[in-house]
Amino acid sequence: MVAVGDEAPAFELISDTGDVVRLANFRGKRVIVYFYPKADTPGCTKQACAIQDLGPQIRDAGVTVIGISPDPPEKLATFRAKYGLEFLLLSDPDHAAAAAYGAWGEKTMYGKTYEGILRSHAAIDETGRVVAIKSKVKPLETAALWETWKEG
Repeated sequence: MVAVGDEAPAFELISDTGDVVRLANFRGKRVIVYFYPKADTPGCTKQACAIQDLGPQIRDAGVTVIGISPDPPEKLATFRAKYGLEFLLLSDPDHAAAAAYGAWGEKTMYGKTYEGILRSHAAIDETGRVVAIKSKVKPLETAALWETWKEG
């Protein structure tokens, strides 16, 4: 499990626009990476829209937001367009990035146990170190994570 102070696990994923995005491309910048189960579902929409609502404040703090789910890029593009999302959405179909961040694990719904995305987020500093990380977050918790750097 990744902990505060650890180097953030690297990833290379495809965005909703079809571009390859690497965490290494953001070295020197502050980044929030968040994992969500499925685009355009109630909880995931609430999470994304709460982040979007704080977009100007987050950008003014110099923070880049990256949302990651197992959805294919085409579905992510539809989700982005439907809600006017201005941050990166990346596809993690084999859940390798999610697993590296501890965002893949056992879930229970309606009495059935299965493996899936655990709604999670991490804050990564300019040096690539994790400064905050939490698993099993509520949808509105991720929007407040940018306050880790609110004062600069």
